[in-house]
Amino acid sequence: MQMNTPPRSTMRLTRRGKLALVVTGAVLAGTAVAVPLLSLAGGRTEQVRPRTLVIPEGRRASQVYEAVDKALELPPGSTRKSLGKAGLKLPKEAAGNPEGYLFPGTYPLAKGATPESLLRLMVGTAGKKFDTPPVAAGAQRNTLNVYQTVIVASIVQAESTAKADMGKVARVILNRLQRGMPLQVGTTLNYALNRTGGNAGDHADSDSPYNSYRRVGLPPTPIGNPGPEAMRAVTNPPSGDWLYYVTVKPGDTRFTADYAEHVRNVTEFSARHQSPAPSPQPSGSGSGQPAAPQPPR
Repeated sequence: MQMNTPPRSTMRLTRRGKLALVVTGAVLAGTAVAVPLLSLAGGRTEQVRPRTLVIPEGRRASQVYEAVDKALELPPGSTRKSLGKAGLKLPKEAAGNPEGYLFPGTYPLAKGATPESLLRLMVGTAGKKFDTPPVAAGAQRNTLNVYQTVIVASIVQAESTAKADMGKVARVILNRLQRGMPLQVGTTLNYALNRTGGNAGDHADSDSPYNSYRRVGLPPTPIGNPGPEAMRAVTNPPSGDWLYYVTVKPGDTRFTADYAEHVRNVTEFSARHQSPAPSPQPSGSGSGQPAAPQPPR
């Protein structure tokens, strides 16, 4: 039986009050285990450190493309243009879009590495991680398929300020899906706007399929590439009836099923951050302000 909830235009899911800085095209030119090689000049053994490409959790496909371009010293846009000839083994639901399947990790930049080879390696790694009995079983428990599970995990990755909160964030999203409630998270809309922060309320009337303030259900694709913790949070979430959350201060994210309590939490957040009176429009993820709660009718 569906629970009575505040009107869609007034019930806001608020998330972190702290902006998680995401550097566009984030790539760390890292190092791997040193491999001894013989120097031709003096016969000395020297340590040569092979280059690696590090893709952090939560990066979007566009950021991964930029990272690969930089790592391989290619003109901007080269990796994106290579998608058509990469032969990526993606689920049919992805329709050729690798978003969500460029698995975060450390990848070697071997001699002769190409955008196609790196993308295939990332997608192949994702396949090994996602196409497993535990993930399939977790998806089935949530009445989702594996691709939808990756979508939820990408939202959990983007919304969580701490790994310890990922399970509860996943439970909130799943509870809302099961009740037919809009997710109302700014991270999905910001993905459509190709930005990592800002006030999603400025575009809350957008007709984008990624506008989870207006549309019920999941966005059409993942909004980033989730890591293993986010996937585990979705496939094995804790039990709970939470429907709302807000990060009042660093390390203090409060989850509740009670709307009145949520309003008090949002008020405390606003007081701590000396925020102006909340706008009647929902705020965007990463804006530093939670959405303005309105009483249920």
